[in-house]
Amino acid sequence: MDLEQPHPHSVSVEISGCSKQDARIVFDTLCACFESDRCADDVPEELHETRPTVWLGTFDVADEHEGGRPARLASSVDADLHGGYWAIEHFRMRLDSLFAVRDLSAVSGDQETELHLRLESR
Repeated sequence: MDLEQPHPHSVSVEISGCSKQDARIVFDTLCACFESDRCADDVPEELHETRPTVWLGTFDVADEHEGGRPARLASSVDADLHGGYWAIEHFRMRLDSLFAVRDLSAVSGDQETELHLRLESR
Protein backbone atom coordinates (compact mmCIF):
# COMPACT_ATOMS: atom_id res chain seq x y z
CA MET A 1 0.00 0.00 0.00
CA ASP A 2 1.37 3.40 -0.99
CA LEU A 3 1.19 5.81 1.97
CA GLU A 4 2.78 8.71 0.11
CA GLN A 5 0.88 11.95 -0.38
CA PRO A 6 -1.00 12.00 -3.69
CA HIS A 7 0.67 15.31 -4.60
CA PRO A 8 3.98 15.52 -2.73
CA HIS A 9 4.99 18.69 -4.60
CA SER A 10 1.92 20.76 -3.80
CA VAL A 11 1.63 23.44 -1.15
CA SER A 12 -1.74 24.67 0.06
CA VAL A 13 -1.77 28.36 0.95
CA GLU A 14 -4.35 30.15 3.10
CA ILE A 15 -4.17 33.94 3.04
CA SER A 16 -5.90 36.00 5.73
CA GLY A 17 -5.61 39.16 7.79
CA CYS A 18 -5.42 41.45 4.76
CA SER A 19 -7.40 43.30 2.11
CA LYS A 20 -8.60 41.53 -1.03
CA GLN A 21 -6.13 43.70 -2.98
CA ASP A 22 -3.17 42.41 -0.95
CA ALA A 23 -4.49 38.83 -1.26
CA ARG A 24 -4.57 39.26 -5.03
CA ILE A 25 -1.02 40.68 -5.08
CA VAL A 26 0.26 37.65 -3.13
CA PHE A 27 -1.56 35.13 -5.35
CA ASP A 28 -0.57 36.91 -8.58
CA THR A 29 3.06 36.97 -7.42
CA LEU A 30 2.99 33.27 -6.53
CA CYS A 31 1.20 32.36 -9.80
CA ALA A 32 4.09 33.98 -11.67
CA CYS A 33 6.38 31.45 -9.93
CA PHE A 34 4.35 28.21 -9.79
CA GLU A 35 1.49 26.38 -11.47
CA SER A 36 -1.67 26.87 -9.42
CA ASP A 37 -5.36 26.09 -9.20
CA ARG A 38 -5.90 29.87 -9.12
CA CYS A 39 -6.04 31.34 -12.61
CA ALA A 40 -5.28 34.94 -13.60
CA ASP A 41 -8.94 35.98 -13.63
CA ASP A 42 -9.65 34.36 -10.24
CA VAL A 43 -9.96 37.59 -8.26
CA PRO A 44 -10.21 37.35 -4.44
CA GLU A 45 -13.53 38.65 -3.16
CA GLU A 46 -14.72 39.60 0.31
CA LEU A 47 -18.05 37.89 0.91
CA HIS A 48 -18.85 39.55 4.22
CA GLU A 49 -17.99 43.00 5.56
CA THR A 50 -17.36 42.09 9.19
CA ARG A 51 -16.32 38.42 9.18
CA PRO A 52 -12.70 37.59 8.39
CA THR A 53 -12.07 36.20 4.92
CA VAL A 54 -9.58 33.44 4.07
CA TRP A 55 -8.42 32.93 0.48
CA LEU A 56 -7.09 29.53 -0.61
CA GLY A 57 -4.76 28.37 -3.36
CA THR A 58 -2.67 25.31 -4.17
CA PHE A 59 0.71 25.63 -5.85
CA ASP A 60 2.83 22.94 -7.55
CA VAL A 61 6.44 23.60 -6.58
CA ALA A 62 7.70 20.96 -9.03
CA ASP A 63 6.50 23.19 -11.88
CA GLU A 64 8.38 26.40 -11.11
CA HIS A 65 8.48 29.35 -13.52
CA GLU A 66 11.23 31.93 -13.97
CA GLY A 67 8.82 34.83 -13.29
CA GLY A 68 7.96 36.45 -10.03
CA ARG A 69 9.42 39.63 -8.65
CA PRO A 70 9.12 41.19 -5.19
CA ALA A 71 5.73 42.86 -4.79
CA ARG A 72 4.52 45.85 -2.77
CA LEU A 73 1.83 45.14 -0.18
CA ALA A 74 -0.30 47.82 1.47
CA SER A 75 -0.03 45.97 4.81
CA SER A 76 1.12 42.65 6.24
CA VAL A 77 -0.50 39.39 5.08
CA ASP A 78 -0.85 36.23 7.18
CA ALA A 79 -0.18 33.00 5.29
CA ASP A 80 -0.61 29.39 6.39
CA LEU A 81 1.31 26.84 4.31
CA HIS A 82 0.53 23.11 4.35
CA GLY A 83 2.49 20.44 2.50
CA GLY A 84 5.30 17.93 2.49
CA TYR A 85 8.67 18.88 3.94
CA TRP A 86 10.51 19.25 0.62
CA ALA A 87 7.67 21.23 -0.98
CA ILE A 88 7.34 23.60 1.99
CA GLU A 89 11.10 24.20 2.16
CA HIS A 90 11.27 24.92 -1.57
CA PHE A 91 8.19 27.18 -1.45
CA ARG A 92 9.52 29.05 1.59
CA MET A 93 12.85 29.78 -0.15
CA ARG A 94 10.90 31.31 -3.05
CA LEU A 95 8.76 33.37 -0.66
CA ASP A 96 11.94 34.76 0.90
CA SER A 97 12.94 36.14 -2.53
CA LEU A 98 9.56 37.85 -2.99
CA PHE A 99 8.57 39.17 0.44
CA ALA A 100 9.95 39.94 3.88
CA VAL A 101 8.87 36.75 5.69
CA ARG A 102 8.47 36.36 9.43
CA ASP A 103 7.89 32.93 11.00
CA LEU A 104 5.03 32.95 13.49
CA SER A 105 4.70 29.22 14.19
CA ALA A 106 5.32 25.74 12.77
CA VAL A 107 3.72 22.35 13.31
CA SER A 108 5.38 19.19 12.00
CA GLY A 109 3.85 15.79 11.39
CA ASP A 110 5.04 12.49 9.93
CA GLN A 111 4.94 13.51 6.28
CA GLU A 112 3.64 17.07 6.32
CA THR A 113 4.41 20.36 7.93
CA GLU A 114 2.46 23.54 8.49
CA LEU A 115 3.94 27.04 8.69
CA HIS A 116 2.20 30.19 9.84
CA LEU A 117 3.97 33.22 8.34
CA ARG A 118 3.58 36.97 8.03
CA LEU A 119 4.44 38.45 4.63
CA GLU A 120 5.40 42.09 4.16
CA SER A 121 6.95 44.15 1.39
CA ARG A 122 10.70 43.75 1.04
